[in-house]
Amino acid sequence: MAQRRAIAMTARQRPTGKFNSKAFLKLIRQTQPKYWQLWVGLFLGLLATGAQLAVPKLAQSLINGLGQALNRPLLIIVIALFIVSAAVSAVSGALLGFFGENVVARLRETLWQKLVRLRVSYFDNVKTGEMTSRLVNDTMQIKNLLANSFPQMVTSLLQLVGALVIMLLMDWRMTTIMFVAVPVVMAVMFPIMRQSGKIGHQRQDAMATFSGATDETLSEIRLVKSSNAETYETTAGVQQINDLYRIGLKEAIYDSIAGPAMTAAMLAVFVGVLAYAAVRVSAGTMSMGTMFSFLMYLFQIIGPAGTLARFFTDLSKANGATERVRDLLAEPEEQLTTGASQSVTAQPLAMHHVDFAYEDEGPLILHDVNFEAQPNTVVAFAGPSGGGKSTIFGMIERYYQPQRGQVTIGNIDVNQVNLTEWRSQIGYVSQDSAIMAGTIRHNLTYGSAQTYSDEELWHVLKLASADTFVHNMADGLDTQVGERGVKVSGGQRQRLAIARAFLRDPKILLLDEATASLDSESEAMVQQALRELMKGRTTLIIAHRLSTIVDADNIYFIEDGHVSGHGTHQELMASLPIYRDYVRIQFKE
Repeated sequence: MAQRRAIAMTARQRPTGKFNSKAFLKLIRQTQPKYWQLWVGLFLGLLATGAQLAVPKLAQSLINGLGQALNRPLLIIVIALFIVSAAVSAVSGALLGFFGENVVARLRETLWQKLVRLRVSYFDNVKTGEMTSRLVNDTMQIKNLLANSFPQMVTSLLQLVGALVIMLLMDWRMTTIMFVAVPVVMAVMFPIMRQSGKIGHQRQDAMATFSGATDETLSEIRLVKSSNAETYETTAGVQQINDLYRIGLKEAIYDSIAGPAMTAAMLAVFVGVLAYAAVRVSAGTMSMGTMFSFLMYLFQIIGPAGTLARFFTDLSKANGATERVRDLLAEPEEQLTTGASQSVTAQPLAMHHVDFAYEDEGPLILHDVNFEAQPNTVVAFAGPSGGGKSTIFGMIERYYQPQRGQVTIGNIDVNQVNLTEWRSQIGYVSQDSAIMAGTIRHNLTYGSAQTYSDEELWHVLKLASADTFVHNMADGLDTQVGERGVKVSGGQRQRLAIARAFLRDPKILLLDEATASLDSESEAMVQQALRELMKGRTTLIIAHRLSTIVDADNIYFIEDGHVSGHGTHQELMASLPIYRDYVRIQFKE
């Protein structure tokens, strides 16, 4: 089901081929761009283009007068126009560049804010590398269209039209040739550019897939090594690289055809016009100055014609990028700040008839689950792996929403409680506690808006039995733990997670097999830290070890997503045969 959903998402992200200007403009408006930079940049670009258009006409007069005294003022004007045009064009380009960079920065901010607020279910189905590609590559395509292709298209269009109008006024016969020749060139180039745009789409999608696969592989490089999967990953990676290579070959072929084809077509036009002009000059029906002026205008037309062709390619690429970005922005996100404030102190936490499936029409992971955790008690969840225990914790953290039933605190549905405040009152210590790249100080205070003194940090480290090994590290609190905490052991990582929970001072504590993967010495230290942490808090525990759950106030036995029975350890041993068998097998009593 997840695979089908991923395929459906990919299908939605495929561009339709037709540029959706309303959707594109709506996306840009969301970034609240500095429009003055765009308009001033375009205005200056138009001024520079106007100056460039004036040069050939002035050069005509200058060349026609070469047989007489040199017209120094006219020469100075021509040189000044060259210099002013270049300077104004540079300022225009800078402003348009600023506009594009501002848009892409705001767009990336919007996407980043969206990504970190998306529901966990989204990340269950989409690879991280694909999202990174949307954040980096697709926004760059949009930026290139806004900052480069669109302004160049506007100025090129003005230059093209302006040159043709001036040429028409100068000599309609020569201009007629141009009016016929340029559309023919564009007609030849358009199919090539259109196909190049399609290949560009394929390259963007292939890059996103490749980025997702490499990110996943490299982030789990230890699994790759321990599984001897180097050959498998090499084969899979080479296959994707070859796919990109084949797409790149197609792109190179079309790009190699487009350039020479454009050059050959324009050269043919240039030679034809030059030959016709030479005949006209020799016949005395055209002056030498007019011929040179026409040739200069012809040169001014060649560049804009190619720019317009590239604009349609960039427009097609930006269309695909826009659709993918809009799909991402349309995904539902968590509402972090809506809802009422609600303290969980002295309030029972409960589930009532909860059904849950990861997919709307998928198999139920939880079925009619009911439990209650009274304040300041310890509730344990036991049962076979895959029964749904961790999913219950995910529901409490509100990573997922139930299809039926509700989770309550007191008499209030937790969905009515402000999500940020709700999670701030929960401490979660899992079997493989996450550690961020950075210092120990950064990991202890991660996500907190408060500022903590070193004394406070050392205090929670001591409570978590973690102060000794941190003291022994070269930089103490400022020791770098490496990506994913690779520079600290499993036991140390667990104790740092417990210290972080102490610092958060949660009212509800979730312990998901927090000691399952530790050696005996580390387990003893972590258990001691957990006993300190559990004091005065409502604690929910998932564990497979009898020593962890035997003293719980209430044990819920979860089997196939359903509560088979609950009670103290002694009560379940006496009344629930499946629990008794589970204990005897699991703990070999």
